[in-house]
Amino acid sequence: MTDLDLLVSLNDHDRPQSVAERAARAEELGFARVSMGETTGWNVVPPLTLIADRTTELGLSTDVVSPFGRSPAMLAQTALTLCDASDGRFRLGLGPSSPAITERWHGAAFDRPLRRLRETVEIVRGVFEEGTPAYDGELFEIGGLNYERGPPEEPPAIDLATLGPKATELAGRFGDGWAPQLFTRDGLEARLDDLARGAELSDRSVDALRVAPIVRCFAADERDRARETARSTLAFMLGAYGPYYGDSVAEQGYPDVVAEIRAAWEERDTDAMAAALPDEVLDALVAAGTPDEVREWVTEYASIAGVDAVRVGFVRGMSDADKETTMEVVSELVA
Repeated sequence: MTDLDLLVSLNDHDRPQSVAERAARAEELGFARVSMGETTGWNVVPPLTLIADRTTELGLSTDVVSPFGRSPAMLAQTALTLCDASDGRFRLGLGPSSPAITERWHGAAFDRPLRRLRETVEIVRGVFEEGTPAYDGELFEIGGLNYERGPPEEPPAIDLATLGPKATELAGRFGDGWAPQLFTRDGLEARLDDLARGAELSDRSVDALRVAPIVRCFAADERDRARETARSTLAFMLGAYGPYYGDSVAEQGYPDVVAEIRAAWEERDTDAMAAALPDEVLDALVAAGTPDEVREWVTEYASIAGVDAVRVGFVRGMSDADKETTMEVVSELVA
């Protein structure tokens, strides 16, 4: 069995300390790593710092932070601080972000996101390896100061969260890992070819990259409740989360489904959105159902050649008891 990671939503918690408690529980259950994203809620750094202090072996990741929300030098500082706080257990997760978060939260223009992601990675690596963000690029021109603590002996790895073929090629070329989501088995295998092509452009093997796709999971004895809760979340992600997830799933063979869900979202009819998502698509993208069904789904997904970890996430509407049950169910795969 490959590793199991846990994706934690900060919005599920009332205090950052609660996030650390869930991470400590994940470590008890044998999860290899915990990750969390940052949008318009809490700053991700304090919860990760608490987790670093309250665990001993669990890996920590951002999944992901935006290259539009912090300068590349600040991203490097943040990563190095979290790496020191966790005794080297931190990996920096970056993604191209989205127009809504970039423009309506950070107040920046969502311009050339892949180029910005590439230059950000190169500048961050410059701080990691040379101790300076000095850079002359198309988007960034930085004279460079010295990182006061000097470059580390073992810098943090950089994971990239991408969906499209060119973006995933970029991840293979410049990243140390790839954290995709909402891919069918066939879709993931096809995209792994793009990742391998990118790795070849950097004269390295794709095997050197840590591939950890996110899988939304809900295991419950009440099968119908688990599936309908997951169906609502998946439909909302495809119809309301900006264009990228929906576009990706449409390209994997479900354009009509995505179009119908988006049409329902235009009317803000979330019930119709869920009704437009057939079992075929639900089962292709989400592990939801009885404990045995979820374990079987995750096991088959983890068996895809090139996958190093399955990053288990939850769906909206799950109680704390539901999350605990789901964590326990999937953790039996690494017991």
